[in-house]
Amino acid sequence: MARPRSDISIRIAHAARRRFLEDGVDGASLRRIARDAGTNIGMIYYYYETKDDLFHEVVEEVYGALLADIGQALLPDAPTRERIRRLYVRLGKIDSDELEVIQLVVREALRRSARFERLFERFQLGHIALMLSTVVDGKQDGSLRADLHPALLALGTFVLGVVPQLVRRVAGDRFPFGGAPAGDELADQLVDMLFSGIGGAVAIHSGARGLDSPSK
Repeated sequence: MARPRSDISIRIAHAARRRFLEDGVDGASLRRIARDAGTNIGMIYYYYETKDDLFHEVVEEVYGALLADIGQALLPDAPTRERIRRLYVRLGKIDSDELEVIQLVVREALRRSARFERLFERFQLGHIALMLSTVVDGKQDGSLRADLHPALLALGTFVLGVVPQLVRRVAGDRFPFGGAPAGDELADQLVDMLFSGIGGAVAIHSGARGLDSPSK
């Protein structure tokens, strides 16, 4: 049973995040985490039964707040395009804490660990469910392609918004082709790419098929 959060549990979670980033989850010492948090290992076990529980708290502390913002961005109070634009704007404001947690999640995903399986269950009830609902609305109102599977469309929509924003955020001035857009401008261009096809490829492909089709 989860214990009420306190200053000690927050200090433990923050210390654990630093240790997990430096040493990996499996390699991190709970005694070192306790020392970094200014407490003792008994307090870690008071709040978290296992190291995996501590890891999931590290992720949830940041993910829960991010998920609330994603939910706000995707509220069905505007056309689908504007909702996705709001999402991309928020993803462009990812902060250092969120970047660190994303790094931890990616590590676990690449390892296909049991910890990631548990995280994925959480994500299915979180941002994945929100994205699926949004793209279904887009398919129904005709703003997104009706022939694409909702899960594939949701994944592509989210990845298109998050990967360039992350690369731009991490690379900074080293981003290829200096002067590339950032922030809201980058979000606007990503939305255009989503709804118009990557670089106009959809329109070009459709046009080519029309030229190749036999005349009647």
